[in-house]
Amino acid sequence: MLDVKGLTKRYKNFTALDQFDLHVDRGELFGFVGPNGAGKTTTLKILTGLLKADGGTATLDGKNILRDRAYIRENVGYMPDFSGVYDNMKVFEYMEFYASAYRIEGPEARERYYELLEMVGLSRKAGSFVDELSRGMKQRLSLARALIHDPRLLILDEPASGLDPQSRYHLKEVLKYLNRDGKTIIISSHILAELSEMCTDIGIIDSGRMILRGSLIDILDQVNQNNPLEITIYDGMEQAAKILKEHPRVQTVTFDYHKIMVNFSGSHEDEAELLKKLLINDVKVYEFIRKPGSLENLFMKITEGKKEKVVASNEMEMESSL
Repeated sequence: MLDVKGLTKRYKNFTALDQFDLHVDRGELFGFVGPNGAGKTTTLKILTGLLKADGGTATLDGKNILRDRAYIRENVGYMPDFSGVYDNMKVFEYMEFYASAYRIEGPEARERYYELLEMVGLSRKAGSFVDELSRGMKQRLSLARALIHDPRLLILDEPASGLDPQSRYHLKEVLKYLNRDGKTIIISSHILAELSEMCTDIGIIDSGRMILRGSLIDILDQVNQNNPLEITIYDGMEQAAKILKEHPRVQTVTFDYHKIMVNFSGSHEDEAELLKKLLINDVKVYEFIRKPGSLENLFMKITEGKKEKVVASNEMEMESSL
């Protein structure tokens, strides 16, 4: 559906996007992860026609969207990282205004925007002024507005930023509903836990390049493969130590009484083979587990642990803003 190749954007001496590649299939809920300054917003603004690229290609269903902005207007819905609402309008007037921008008027417009307001939980607020809405409600209204023309692709830039837990949950459920209904969605965030709960695929961007991209299952598998093995030995510690130190996939070994912590670079099959080797050499293994991993730990590893990165959870973000 969306295919981006070699996308480049420069600001004087700063390269925001450096030969950036991205592919999103129809029906994906794609999570776009990266720290501030990584190139997320620049990418999304180019894809929505708000910025011009300095190089590369971007096609949506085969159409060159870097050249055909009319096609973007008709087929892409965009929700920026700020609400962008008009406080002196009532909710239904706001929706009517945007419907008319897409030449949707009269009964068709009313049917369409009331359906969307119902979906985002704002149907009872249709007669309220926008400035009376909470931040979470304004975000949901912005989402309804981005959907008014039934776009093929929905792009959201940090939509949950600054929302309370209840508003985050409501927004997440709406996005999951839209995705189940067949809508293709790209959502950027720096909250990995938030994306892991709803996205089908995740891409990690850093310094203007896509450095990791795949299905959530594949990435979580990589997460687990980047975390240590914890082996508890009942008997045969000396033999276990010898086997581990000679194993080609073992990077480091740490001993703590009956426990051994092993940095192990292998797959699940490699783990099974290691356990088998320990057992056939008369090492009595009491426990053999891969320590649980996390997306944020993987992110820190592959981006070399720079200071300002993503946060692990909504709670951590809230604490950092206090």
